[in-house]
Amino acid sequence: MNLANDLERLTAYALGELDDAEREAVEKALETDKTARELVDELRGTARFAGEALKAQPAAALAQEQRQAIERQAATARPNPVQANLRKKRRRTRWGMLAITAAAATLLVVVATPNLLRSRVASTDGMPAPIRSYHAPRPRSNVRLLSKEELHLTRGGSPEGMTLVEHEPEPSAPMEVLMAEANDADIQGPAGKLVAGRTTPCEVMRQPSIRQSDTSDHPDFMNDPSKVYWPEHNTEAYDRIVENPFLDVAQNPLSTFSIDVDTASYANARRFLNHNALPPKGAVRIEELVNYFSYDYTPPDVAPDQGGDPFASHVEVVECPWQPAHRLARIGLKGWEMPADQRPPTNLVFLLDVSGSMSPENKLPLVKAGMKLLVQQLGENDRIAIVVYAGASGLVLPSTSGDNQEAILDALDRLQSGGSTNGGQGIKLAYDTAVANFIKGGVNRVILCTDGDFNVGLTDQSQLVSLIEQKAKTGVFLTVLGFGMGNVKDSTLEKLADKGNGNYGYVDSMREARKTLVEEMAGTLVTIAKDVKIQVEFNPALVRAYRLIGYENRILAAEDFNDDTKDAGEIGAGHTVTALYELVPAGAEFTPRGVDPLKYQQGTQLTQAAANGELFTLKLRYKQPDGDTSKLLTFPVRNDVKAFDQAPKDVQFAAAVAGFGMLLRESEYKGHTTFDQVRQWANAGLGADPHGHRAEFLDLVMKAQALKD
Repeated sequence: MNLANDLERLTAYALGELDDAEREAVEKALETDKTARELVDELRGTARFAGEALKAQPAAALAQEQRQAIERQAATARPNPVQANLRKKRRRTRWGMLAITAAAATLLVVVATPNLLRSRVASTDGMPAPIRSYHAPRPRSNVRLLSKEELHLTRGGSPEGMTLVEHEPEPSAPMEVLMAEANDADIQGPAGKLVAGRTTPCEVMRQPSIRQSDTSDHPDFMNDPSKVYWPEHNTEAYDRIVENPFLDVAQNPLSTFSIDVDTASYANARRFLNHNALPPKGAVRIEELVNYFSYDYTPPDVAPDQGGDPFASHVEVVECPWQPAHRLARIGLKGWEMPADQRPPTNLVFLLDVSGSMSPENKLPLVKAGMKLLVQQLGENDRIAIVVYAGASGLVLPSTSGDNQEAILDALDRLQSGGSTNGGQGIKLAYDTAVANFIKGGVNRVILCTDGDFNVGLTDQSQLVSLIEQKAKTGVFLTVLGFGMGNVKDSTLEKLADKGNGNYGYVDSMREARKTLVEEMAGTLVTIAKDVKIQVEFNPALVRAYRLIGYENRILAAEDFNDDTKDAGEIGAGHTVTALYELVPAGAEFTPRGVDPLKYQQGTQLTQAAANGELFTLKLRYKQPDGDTSKLLTFPVRNDVKAFDQAPKDVQFAAAVAGFGMLLRESEYKGHTTFDQVRQWANAGLGADPHGHRAEFLDLVMKAQALKD
């Protein structure tokens, strides 16, 4: 297949218009066709550029008759006219694509007139729609940034207590754009932005760079302006991350940590980038970015029920792409892939936050839609109960057979939001329900769906974590799914999942709900090994220093590795876990920081094993899901180093994701990494991408680069 000459097919691929079979054929051809890969990047970039350009276009003035005609058309139009117009036609050349995009831009500018975007006060789905504020073009000199004290806001009366302003002066009158807490000099908004000395329509809001909606891939979650909600205050909470430094092997020969299969950080960072904002540094946990993706590691040959280990390990050592004098070691674990007909019976309790803060479309409505996807995958061997909590908690649905889907779906449909958030009470009731219906040898799990804003009852993070630690002893595992924006308590949710023998994901769209609850259902629900720990002993004859990339909040003391009372991470069926080390070879220039030379000793005596050519020894410990005693696995790793461009595709892609995380964090260890290099590495490691997750990553890299620039 000569893809470079088939621009029609490349364009359709870039825009996601191919069916599965055709897409797989194109992806296979792209693996060996560098020119075609570059064209795909250009096509995606052009479409993205056009979309951004449309947002910056000034509104056009229309006659009354024209406005009425457009309003009639808009009433039946699809929610995203640019995307709809692009998907109607396949461009045959790149110039043809630009021409069609320009035509779509003209249409959107005409449609998006101020008169069509006037303030709304009507309710949508029982929730007050925000009052909107739009302004006619004016000179930049009339723009003034007001403080919170100066800006008097009118309460919109939403369940979340949002505050918005209605302000519609005459277009000819001099005026000021009233903003508060803007993130930069440009004024951002869903309808426009201050550019080139003039403004397009712009909404007044406290957090102008964060839009509380990402719902374009589900018919119930349209990009309808009347369903866009803005929080009054941004109270999202993230732990401060202190990056792992380089450690001298002579002083620190052992590196010990707990595995982490959480993926919330990647989806959360994507949410920020999709709303034209860079994520907070504390929201970027590099190991969760890397582990968001599946990798083509070989699973164990023998199933656990036949005496085999629940996962297999794979190690590669290559040149470090961002620091060529260093080495990059990739440790990969692959969980046993459980056949669908062997999945054990499940006892699930949906613990759903229905407090007032869960009203917006990307919270409780998205929770309900996601849970319905999961219910549709269950059957007669499964049981589902539904517990809800707001100011108080209640059992909405007692444990019910999975083949009684009508009753389960009906219970979900009846849920409504309102009240404060007593999460502690809900947690207790959910675990009591799970224990009362415990299935020995089956899957027993609570699935908590919330924004994490616990404000009644147990509100202290340490108390909530202690409660989860206590409940985890019942043998019931925990899945935590975060939703929404503006008040996501990421720090609390991550700790709850960690201490509850569970996993933590963030759901920003129906696509992510489908990935977590359908595509990766077995890994999300079925734990095949718990308290999985990794310990690496480096050979000082070959390694001068090392740095573990990510896993900062999973570091363990060396002695914790053999201590079976110490909690660690869980791995689910089919899960892949990846860890990356940057190594400084022996003899390379390296200056330890923060430690003076020792007075009474210098160096240590090496053993004979140091001369055997082993770079390091990998040790793993794990317990059976219902066990209390760990098993030790040991794997020596030879000093076989590949050039980075000859490394397996998965290694190249994982390195690209790690480099991306370091750029987002502005890491002092990023070396010579640039966004262009990240894209180059990711393209080289793209490989098979059946669900388009890796292609989406390339889009996010370009968005982050534009925001940084």
